[in-house]
Amino acid sequence: MKTCLLGNGRRALSVTTIVVFACAVHFSSWASAGPPAGQRDSSKNADRNGSRPKPATTEESMNKSMQIYYLEIVTKDVDAVCAAYTAANGAEFSKPVTGLGNARTAKMPGGGWVGVRAPMRDTEEPIVRPYWLVDDIKAAIAAAEKAGGQVAVPPMEIPDYGSFAIYLQGGVNHGLWQK
Repeated sequence: MKTCLLGNGRRALSVTTIVVFACAVHFSSWASAGPPAGQRDSSKNADRNGSRPKPATTEESMNKSMQIYYLEIVTKDVDAVCAAYTAANGAEFSKPVTGLGNARTAKMPGGGWVGVRAPMRDTEEPIVRPYWLVDDIKAAIAAAEKAGGQVAVPPMEIPDYGSFAIYLQGGVNHGLWQK
């Protein structure tokens, strides 16, 4: 999070992080994009122009939605970010949680959590990383890798919290979480 000086010499916080957080929470119920790649047949599902395949639809894929279970925010100013979220949303943050890299956590709608923590090493840059809830983390990370993602952190258990994994794709960090 950055600060800037106002004309009267007072500091104002940038709202970039708040906007990212609000968007992530608002869009956490997106419907999934369709069935797994193995169930698609581009020759049978081409649109009327024949230019793009349409994903096959099944009742299961139509009812499945993506959910952000953990939204990780890494910042050099944890207290300022937590204060901004508290002021804007009334969020109540915990004390630092050792198992989550000393993140201060708050509940999100739908049962997920936001965690705000400081970088854990000098080379770690500030980032906002959503962790999508999955039923089978090993299968999900394998599917992400098959789709072109590069595994940055293979599935790893955090006692009392579940398992997580991180992959990189499209210049973005993506997280997966299994309860």
